[in-house]
Parts: sequence; C-alpha cells; structure tokens
Amino acid sequence: MVRGKTQMKRIENPTSRQVTFSKRRGGLLKKAFELSVLCDAEVALVVFSPRGRLYEFASSSHL
Repeated sequence: MVRGKTQMKRIENPTSRQVTFSKRRGGLLKKAFELSVLCDAEVALVVFSPRGRLYEFASSSHL
C-alpha cells in the first residue's frame, strides 16, 4: 500500500508543533551527518526553534 501525499500546512496546536519540531530536528541533523560522511561533503546546518533556540551542525574536513 502506498501512502498518499501529505498536505503541508502549519500545525496549529503549539504542543504538537513543538513535539514535531523536536522529532524532525533530530532526523534533519542525522541526515546532514550522513550526507557529510557518505558523500565526503562539507555540510553546515543552522536551525532556529520557534522559541528562538539555535541548533547547528557542521561537518569537519576529513583530510
């Protein structure tokens, strides 16, 4: 069975929005790390939460 496309829209419930942000933030940071390792690419990621907190990732060169 194939999932249908999910319509992208803002999550109105603040609690649900924060939970979703936390889960997706972790996945995004993991993907950035994987991309840097698998493709030997230099990757930088900066994310600001709805509350203004900064989350960052920067790969280091493997020379």
